[in-house]
Amino acid sequence: MELRKDPITRSWVRVGHREEFAAAAEGCPLCPGHANVPTLLELPPGLVPQVRVIPHPQPLYRIEGEAERLPEGIYDRMRPVGAHEIIIESPDHKATLSRMSDAQIEWVLEAYAQRVTDLKRDPRFKYVTVFRNQGALAGAEFDHPISQVTATMFVPRRILYELRSARAWYEEKERCVFCDILRQEEKKGTRVVDTQGDMVAFCPFASRVPFELWLISRRHDHLFERSMSGASRRDLAALLGRSLRRLEQVAVAYHLVVHTAPNTVTVKSQLTPGYWRTIGEDFHWHIEILPIVEQRSKSYSIKEVYFNALLPEQAAEQLRRIDGGK
Repeated sequence: MELRKDPITRSWVRVGHREEFAAAAEGCPLCPGHANVPTLLELPPGLVPQVRVIPHPQPLYRIEGEAERLPEGIYDRMRPVGAHEIIIESPDHKATLSRMSDAQIEWVLEAYAQRVTDLKRDPRFKYVTVFRNQGALAGAEFDHPISQVTATMFVPRRILYELRSARAWYEEKERCVFCDILRQEEKKGTRVVDTQGDMVAFCPFASRVPFELWLISRRHDHLFERSMSGASRRDLAALLGRSLRRLEQVAVAYHLVVHTAPNTVTVKSQLTPGYWRTIGEDFHWHIEILPIVEQRSKSYSIKEVYFNALLPEQAAEQLRRIDGGK
């Protein structure tokens, strides 16, 4: 197993088979009493845990060792050093994140924040991704309700696109592009689906797939993990629950990804070379949810050019009409 870099797109690709793991003789390996692996985090602390974090049994990345970057002619390769964890969202095998109480979703969000914070303490890791694949079409690995966390020695390409665009916008206008987008969306109103406190859910102007949904805070912060406390976490939990319940009515599966700022601090608490001192002002954390609708969509087969037959304004109107309550 290794990582190889595409010199044209600058994307890192992991190649090679995943490791085999011994599955539980019977039952779900993630249900209580079956996961015979170290526990990295349990929430709430000191009580019967509702959320547990464990290492992934078939990790894409291994935390031990160094990258050992090596050239092969013009190409670059390195060992898949990083971290790969599973956030077990509930001890209930049949639970779904959308149907959990707001308080339960809060604990899941708290686990997201704590794991991102902890993994960013390792200066080897440039980026920490939290994601959730719901449904077989989204590539869900387990029937048990889970999210996943990966820490990598590179910044994913999609995040690099956002970082560069946000910096360019700030250099020209001295404003956050995400804040500008949110202001315009709320002023226009046609693509806004729901709000809760300072949290807003809307269908992006250039939605890549039908019913694509972004969740973002009116309060500017480039770090998701720093925002997850108090009213912000409560509001996001409530809005996320309602948003997922709406999407369940129109899509059979979805991908959810938390977009936060990369790890910009070295051991000496200085900005990593290659990053900029305005990242706190120009980037803005948010959550992107990409539903997978049943009908075949070119958006999922042609990844770099998206074809979306449903106008975001129509998608937002349809989602607003759906009751997001339990």
